Amino acid sequence: MIKFANPSNFQKFSDRIFPFSNLVTVTFFVIGLYFSFFKSPPDYLQGETVRIMYIHVPCAWLSLMIYSIMAICSFISIVFKHTLADIISRSCAPIGVCFTLATLVTGSIWGKPTWGTWWVWDARLTSELILLFIYIGHILISNAYDNKKKGDKYASILTLIGIINLPIIKWSVDWWNTLHQTASISKFSSPTIDESMILPLVFMSISLTSFFISSILLRIKGEILIRKIEIIKLNKII
Repeated sequence: MIKFANPSNFQKFSDRIFPFSNLVTVTFFVIGLYFSFFKSPPDYLQGETVRIMYIHVPCAWLSLMIYSIMAICSFISIVFKHTLADIISRSCAPIGVCFTLATLVTGSIWGKPTWGTWWVWDARLTSELILLFIYIGHILISNAYDNKKKGDKYASILTLIGIINLPIIKWSVDWWNTLHQTASISKFSSPTIDESMILPLVFMSISLTSFFISSILLRIKGEILIRKIEIIKLNKII
């Protein structure tokens, strides 16, 4: 891990991973779409609307996972002053915004026929919306200063403070009486949905996770190049 903390070493590593992650993304996305539309039955209550789950749920999982990565990187940045941690955190934020926004949009589309409304101030929906605002806040703060180090520091502080929202999102449906359904898949118990619905969910989750990996590798590579260019310009001025 210490080896990959060097931006140049990480860049070489990412160049080897990138083609593989792209292949996994496309392959599992095609398989996931096939199983979602042709191998998965409609729900006995929600009908065909339940197919939105195969996009909504992976996006929701990724919105939390990406923020967790940012929180870890923020801690490393503040404690150990690793530049790569700042770069990863800064690169993750826009992708996190996209997945969180996709979660809210698909959730609203799913909620309209299910609940009869596009939006309710449900505990999980509201806490997910707050997560979106925290992501946006990270982007705004990290780019608010000419000195990237200063922006990264304050953005890291915001990220660590905002981590309190993650358990609220996760367990809000258990703590409060909400419209949002409780977890159907649990690590500690048997899933409450049929295997024919789990398979497309797994395939789409792998595809979107791999897409995130490809996206973050590209963004990290771009951020490293930007910082190298800035250093060269600074040296020329000096």
